[in-house]
Amino acid sequence: MKHHRAWVGLGSNLADPRSQLELALEELDQLPLTRLSIASRLYTSRPLGPRDQPDFINAVAGLETRLSPLALLDQLQALEQRHRRVRGRHWGPRTLDLDLLLFDQECLSVPRLTLPHPEMARRAFVLVPLAEMAPDLRLPDGNEVATLAQALGDSGNLKVLPNR
Repeated sequence: MKHHRAWVGLGSNLADPRSQLELALEELDQLPLTRLSIASRLYTSRPLGPRDQPDFINAVAGLETRLSPLALLDQLQALEQRHRRVRGRHWGPRTLDLDLLLFDQECLSVPRLTLPHPEMARRAFVLVPLAEMAPDLRLPDGNEVATLAQALGDSGNLKVLPNR
């Protein structure tokens, strides 16, 4: 069975977001046929959507998995549910948001999943942590993650969260 490299974006702005992300990173390492190989530092960012919600804490995790993209998505969504994720308004507050960003160099577009994640190239809270861990990583279209992150500058007012 082939090992795949997957990158997952994590975000939370409810119910002790830092603890939500720290626990989720541990839980990612326990998913079936999957192990956490690297995780970024934690970052704070302003919400993309409605401003009447707390700032987010974000991170990116690198996984080695033998699951298919859709099987991994199922596991990520089940993990969100264990964190009592409620899908209310679009871009609204949440206890845990897990986005499958990249899966090897696959391009996929099915009703449940688009790879690479269609918004990732415009999100500093995804690109900056990803470039931190994998500065030479390229998207399937050939764009280098670090170059895209640099081009976004300080959009989203991203700040590294100090260690506890």
